[in-house]
Amino acid sequence: MNIDARTPGQLITELLKERGWTNRVLAVVLGVSDPIVSKMASDKRPIDAAMALALEEVFGVPAQRFVDLQGSYDLAKARIESRPDPKRAMRASIYGHLPVAEMIKRGWVDVDDMRDPDLVEAALCRFFKVNRIEDASVFAFAAKKTEVSNDATPAQLAWLHRVKTIASEMLIGQYSMQRVDDAISKIATFRSHPEHMARVPRVLAEAGIRFVVVEGLPGGKIDGVCFWLNEKTPVIGMSLRFDRIDNFAFVLRHELEHVRRRDGLEMPVIDIDVGRQPDSELEAQERLANEAAREFCVPKKDMDAFIARKAPYFSERDLVGFAKVLRVHPGLVAGQLQFRTGKFTHFRNHLASVREFILPAAEVDGWGNIHPIET
Repeated sequence: MNIDARTPGQLITELLKERGWTNRVLAVVLGVSDPIVSKMASDKRPIDAAMALALEEVFGVPAQRFVDLQGSYDLAKARIESRPDPKRAMRASIYGHLPVAEMIKRGWVDVDDMRDPDLVEAALCRFFKVNRIEDASVFAFAAKKTEVSNDATPAQLAWLHRVKTIASEMLIGQYSMQRVDDAISKIATFRSHPEHMARVPRVLAEAGIRFVVVEGLPGGKIDGVCFWLNEKTPVIGMSLRFDRIDNFAFVLRHELEHVRRRDGLEMPVIDIDVGRQPDSELEAQERLANEAAREFCVPKKDMDAFIARKAPYFSERDLVGFAKVLRVHPGLVAGQLQFRTGKFTHFRNHLASVREFILPAAEVDGWGNIHPIET
């Protein structure tokens, strides 16, 4: 039976015509009132699953056809009657990608009830300093990262914007390339003790580098960033995602190399999993920054010689003695040795924490601290 019908009512009407039945006859057969059949035939009463099965028994037409026609009809009717909401997709993006609850908790977004999308959107516009939430991507420079993807996530962009906002209000010394090189030399003298890293923020400020530490957001994995507020104002942001002396020293020197080479002038250089990927998979600017960072932690020629002498067995005594000769903390040697050998469980006891020393000395947002800037 091939009846061309676009609604369940049209199908019922055609089936009645084929049999020469009236609505009353079908009502009697189904055991329902005449008005019910009339409303079904005129698509004013939907066909539910039970009625579809009853019609299948009467007409021999699969119940699924009635159900499918009813679904298609309901959807078409809803499309006509519904009013498109262009903001619905934006709200899905906001709540689906931005960690709004965490941003409210950390004081980035001032909203009493995150369930009110209009209030949340207005607060996010203030946070991103835009008139429309759609324009928040103005700051979202197509960020380059050490990962394969070239697009920063919304959570990473929110973190980046927080770093930028804090850095914009800092008052520090004047930048010069010579001061950056001098700063690197000074910081090299801090490598022997974690507590000496507390001096890093002051040294960077004296070199004209705005150094900001912002705790990462959920879903926004990030180690550091280098960008410029203008041609003479470099910014280094770090998340201290890994609270270890080797990671801090490596990421810091990595970002300083970006500053030295003026990377990030046109768009921020966002770094993720710094130093954990083969250099062959990275862009040139990332390879150069990694080389400088490794040299800073443990000079390559010394590391090569140490490995050649001691491989494949490395003792605690050898590691500590080697670090003492280099005048660096054993954690720096341990970190580089882990990377070179791929044995990341070895000498973990030497990976001393540094966050407790850096946070009191730096411009910080996170770990229970809300930076006193207006949003």
